[in-house]
Amino acid sequence: MTTFIQFAVLGLGLGAVYVGLATGLLLVHRATGIINFAQGAMGMWGAYVFAQLQVDGTLVFPVGQLYLPEPPGVVLSLFIALLMGLLLGILAHYLVFRPVRHAPVLAQVVVSIGLMVAIQALVVIRFGPNNIAVDEVVPRVDIALVGVAVSGRELVMAVLMVGLAALVWVYLQFTRAGSATRAAAENERGAALMGFSPDRLAGFAIMLSTVISTAAVILGSSITGLNPENYTLIVVPALAVLLLARLESIALVCVGGLALGVLQSELNLVSTSEWWPTWAKSGLDQVVPFLIVMVILFAFGKRLPSRGSLQTVRLPDVTLPRIRLLPAVLLIGGAALAVSLTSGQIRFGITSSMIMMLLALSYVVITGYLGQISLAQLAFAGAAGFTLSKIATAWGLPFPLAVLLSSVVAILLGMLVALPAFRIRGAQLAITTMAAALAIERFVFGNYSLTPPEGNPIAEPMIGGVNFAVREGRDLARLEFSVLVLVVAALAVLLFIRLASGDTGRAFLAVRSNERAAASAGINVRMTKLIGFGLSAFIAGLAGCLIGYSHGQLSAESFEVFVGLQILAVAYVGGITSFGGALVAGLIAPLGILYVVLHQLFEMGNYYALITGIGLMITAILHPSGIAGEVHRAIAALRRKQRGGPAGAGTADAAAEPGDDPSRKDPSHAS
Repeated sequence: MTTFIQFAVLGLGLGAVYVGLATGLLLVHRATGIINFAQGAMGMWGAYVFAQLQVDGTLVFPVGQLYLPEPPGVVLSLFIALLMGLLLGILAHYLVFRPVRHAPVLAQVVVSIGLMVAIQALVVIRFGPNNIAVDEVVPRVDIALVGVAVSGRELVMAVLMVGLAALVWVYLQFTRAGSATRAAAENERGAALMGFSPDRLAGFAIMLSTVISTAAVILGSSITGLNPENYTLIVVPALAVLLLARLESIALVCVGGLALGVLQSELNLVSTSEWWPTWAKSGLDQVVPFLIVMVILFAFGKRLPSRGSLQTVRLPDVTLPRIRLLPAVLLIGGAALAVSLTSGQIRFGITSSMIMMLLALSYVVITGYLGQISLAQLAFAGAAGFTLSKIATAWGLPFPLAVLLSSVVAILLGMLVALPAFRIRGAQLAITTMAAALAIERFVFGNYSLTPPEGNPIAEPMIGGVNFAVREGRDLARLEFSVLVLVVAALAVLLFIRLASGDTGRAFLAVRSNERAAASAGINVRMTKLIGFGLSAFIAGLAGCLIGYSHGQLSAESFEVFVGLQILAVAYVGGITSFGGALVAGLIAPLGILYVVLHQLFEMGNYYALITGIGLMITAILHPSGIAGEVHRAIAALRRKQRGGPAGAGTADAAAEPGDDPSRKDPSHAS
């Protein structure tokens, strides 16, 4: 019992971080209607500034640094770090969140994800990727609790963060600005007519939330140290706490955050027991937030509060694809010629672009056509890849049977993740799928009992006695493998076009436009979502198998959450609603041909993630249809000009926000 009490108190330290981040998330959502996936990353920047000041007195900015004569004390360093958090909140409001406050949920989600990716990459560039120690802010003191000696530091941390959360509650309940913020959350138009500025209220809320999150991360990192990945993704359990609080209760944020921290700490203790199964010793603490999200959304998903905004902006245009023989032959022939005339890293980059195109295509299916925001596509790919490594090696199943069976596993996982989509959509579904992706990564891919540190080897693909392996001797990118990838990619694209251009694609667009209107028209919305998730997971599974073949083995690093977010970024930049966008995404994706060329010329390294994060934000704000959409629009405008038509006419209206009121006219159609 003594050990359980001690671990429960230790869990309060982690719970305090959750309370701080969830309080910031709640404050931003009440003021803007946006769920900020970058909340942890924004708090992490100030924590790194604090740590670096304590190490050598260097005040690090995103560009440049200031060398102080000597390291300042803890109090001054803390003040500077919180000030940096405040400035970051100002920049985030005016440059990132303000332009998308009235945009569709999809744009809001991808903008916050772009900010998260950009800050995480910037932290790695400016401070390094390794874990660094952070000086203690709260002194380490042991106290007696019910006769048990426990750490007093975690108790003080919990009290401090609950106190800050209480101050936020006082602000929202008893101040004029806080009351206006709550009023704007219910009806922005009414608040504006009463003389309040929702924009100023939102700016103050984002600044305050960043300061609180910075304080939380500084306190937490003084115990665990700072790591760019862990403290960026710590937003996932904080989002679970936010949903537990139904996006509005500060009291439930405090109780839920502390309880989750204690529960995770106790699970870590129990998992060290001899009777605990070996396969469940790793990553179980990350499964808990996912289960919490699932339960809360199933129980209260349709009753979670929404925000009354001033306007609704349409989603990016969708163009139904058609099979055109000449362009298809030219495209496939060009790809075949490219891999035939190249070798080494260039050929591998072209081949990787085709694989990444398939991953981006899975985002096109689920998000661009069906309107469901899924952040778990790379987890589906990883599930297929790891299944392939087991059945191809242990069972000896040949290609392509092993690939098809592995992709079926991805389909089943995709349909399982689709279950919450029956009740929720938008940002809430994004939270669920991101929590699922992190749980799968930590509990399955990063579980050494399932995935050894050296990786899972994958048997070489053989067809009729011909070896299609990617490597042989000194040849690191064999032509046979590139041709195999080209054939699989062409068949997958053909499947997508046939389904997207038929009744299935039209059902996808109807659900994307308005679920209730689609149901009234006789479309089975739940079955359509299952088909959409299954199809996207199948395409992602094919990509995961090809990634496995291209690497020769798979490890947890092959399917990290951040890699999946980068794929989402390039898919959105390329164009989330068309095959052309997926093609562009494949060219600019990680390990794609453009990445390989730029890396050879400029040694991009971590700057690639920074560029994709910034590109994602700019695209979501200025060009929601992406590069492919803008090219399509320019070509259509040129054709109209040649025909003498009006230059400003559009070829396709954008689909309305999923879940709009069915009484409103549905403007969605495709050309």
